[in-house]
Parts: sequence; structure tokens; C-alpha cells
Amino acid sequence: MVLLLRWILFAISVVFVAWLVPGIEVANFQSAMLVTVIMALVNIFLRPLIVFITLPINFLTLGLFGLVVNALLFMFVGYIAPGIEVEGFWAALLGSIVLSFLGLIINSVTLNNSD
Repeated sequence: MVLLLRWILFAISVVFVAWLVPGIEVANFQSAMLVTVIMALVNIFLRPLIVFITLPINFLTLGLFGLVVNALLFMFVGYIAPGIEVEGFWAALLGSIVLSFLGLIINSVTLNNSD
């Protein structure tokens, strides 16, 4: 039940980010739900490999390159997912920062109430 709640809240967050950040467009709520699933799969399978490969540059930039990795993965999801458009790196960077912050809030709320 908590997983379904997280999925819906994260999809609402994707719609909110599209409303807030210029350059990100989401067609409808079903597209946001699909984006949520694709983003979860990318974060499970692709992100650890990319973070491992970029570990030296991430170390040199004191972790700030992680923001670039998040933005590039957000652009990738926008490219492969139908119903979402991410126009440019700066929109992806701002969108990934806002989405990460909202994801942090969602995780803290749902983890505390999972008992």
C-alpha cells in the first residue's frame, strides 16, 4: 500500500515540476505515472553504473557532478518516455533538483507512516 502511495505522490510531483519549471511538459497524469516507473527503473539499473564511472570527477567536484548526472538522467527519461518533454539541460537540472527535494519529502513522510 505504501508503494502505491509513493508512486502516486511521485507522479503528482512530476506534474508539479512540469507546472513549475519552464521547459518541462507533461501531457497528462497517466504520462506522469509512466515517467515515475521509468525513472525508478533508470535509478535502479542505470544510475549506479553511471555514478561509479563518474566517481573520480564526482570526487573532484565534491559531489556537485552528481547534480549533472541527475539532470542527464532526467533528460534521458524525457527522451524515452512518451508524454513528457524536457527542453534543454538547464530545465532538466532545475527539474531534477526540485524533483529530488520533493522525493526526499515523500520518502520521509511515507517512511514515518509505514508502521
